[in-house]
Amino acid sequence: MTPQVTRKAAHVITEEHVRDLLRPRDDEPVLVVVSGRARVIPASDLDTGDFRGALEVASAKDLERRIGTGSPSDQDITTLAGVLNTTVAELGA
Repeated sequence: MTPQVTRKAAHVITEEHVRDLLRPRDDEPVLVVVSGRARVIPASDLDTGDFRGALEVASAKDLERRIGTGSPSDQDITTLAGVLNTTVAELGA
């Protein structure tokens, strides 16, 4: 009998990505995964060559709706990163 191997999903999205997404900015940031790497970019860059076809995971507005407008705790940030990683893993990115 062959032993079963369990693969742990890579954590592509870090707490720093979540913090960067929630940082006040004027460029409507979005969190994307492209070539297996997470990036926070301005929404206007979604249609540019480097990011065309990237998986859009969440926008700053999406996260603000989830947590409200207050300042999130470190635990909130960690939880959000985990939820976003699960979403990415389920989508197969």
